[in-house]
Amino acid sequence: MAFDCLVRGGVLADGTRADIGIVGDRIAAIAPDLPAEAGEIVDAGGHLVSPPFVDVHFHMDATLSYGLPRINRSGTLLEGIALWGELKPHLTHEAVAERAMAYIDWAVSMGLLAVRTHVDVCDDRLLAVEALLDVKKRVAPWFDLQLVAFPQDGYYRSPGAVANLERALDLGVEVVGGIPHGERTMEDGRRSMTALCEIAARRGLMVDIHCDETDDPLSRHIEQLVYETQRLGLGGRVAGSHLTSMHSMDNYYVSKLIPLMAEAGVAAVPNPLINIMLQGRHDTYPKRRGMTRVPEMLKAGVTVAFGQDCVLDPWYSLGTADMLDVAFMGLHVAQMSSPADMRRCYDLVTETPARIMGLAGYGLAVGATASLVVLQANDPVDALRLRANRLAVVAKGRLVSTTPPRTATLRLPGRPAAVDRRFTPPTP
Repeated sequence: MAFDCLVRGGVLADGTRADIGIVGDRIAAIAPDLPAEAGEIVDAGGHLVSPPFVDVHFHMDATLSYGLPRINRSGTLLEGIALWGELKPHLTHEAVAERAMAYIDWAVSMGLLAVRTHVDVCDDRLLAVEALLDVKKRVAPWFDLQLVAFPQDGYYRSPGAVANLERALDLGVEVVGGIPHGERTMEDGRRSMTALCEIAARRGLMVDIHCDETDDPLSRHIEQLVYETQRLGLGGRVAGSHLTSMHSMDNYYVSKLIPLMAEAGVAAVPNPLINIMLQGRHDTYPKRRGMTRVPEMLKAGVTVAFGQDCVLDPWYSLGTADMLDVAFMGLHVAQMSSPADMRRCYDLVTETPARIMGLAGYGLAVGATASLVVLQANDPVDALRLRANRLAVVAKGRLVSTTPPRTATLRLPGRPAAVDRRFTPPTP
């Protein structure tokens, strides 16, 4: 059988050595020693071959805007929101699209091939919405972009947000967003959960809410989101993002809350890099780090995925579109250090966010979409430890990025000339 593309000599996550044959945009065969008849051959050279990375929480309308119109001096969430408010009137369609395209180029080079992005609908022009819808069409042959209608300044608090959110959905935005802790009162936040979930139920859409992104242990809008999910039969279509207040909540209350999330089918999307950077800013010491209770939720059966959230924008002055950085920080903050836990953290930036987004055909299987990444690592844990180099990226059947192997040359007497930082643990 002749393939359009053949990824030869790779190692899968379970340690299996296999070739992957691709025809069109689909995986046609996975087996050792496939016939080397292909239009293009990618030599994996015994390195890890993985499904692509997926980011289920991002803000592409703001990305790469760091320093415009000024820098966030306090480093707080609230100053970042205020700064974004200053920038919004000066946005142009071209600038938003250009920055988004530049970020997607970064993402592709890092093996990140699917992103769910929240887009602010509180600007009556819906300029960012239209720009990102244009970008979505442009990159569709190699990249999956999913948009969330996000009332950044509050669904009820911002004049026009109620109508603008519906307008954005009418234009083709696929997910309903919200920010209940940004409303004027806790009651308005609760009402917004009801209204937004009812919109999603009526339209048959998914829901992704910025929920309780605060250090206040009494911010408990996740409880209302869980209730509405169950009441409206939205299980499996709803995500609560951030959930940083859970870091500070009473343990007894959380012991009730987490099982309710699992029962309702509400996913959780913490954003490790941003959560530990923005939260606890009012603390002295001991200082709260703010990331939600990942190990406890996983143990209870809650679906959890890590998100990037921000790169070079009003809220975060760093970032490279590298989901291994996100998972690496996440496993440290959550203290998930066992081999099984670290392997689970790799899933939290690949398979699990793909499931939350509803990506059809995701994964390394015959018949799946032919998107994958070859990493300079032995296995997923090795990839996390190294934040491994992406040697090759295939997107929907096309080789879209290559990077030379990362090596160092030593000039030491009696020592090897080349250093390979991969590590194979001893057999017990």
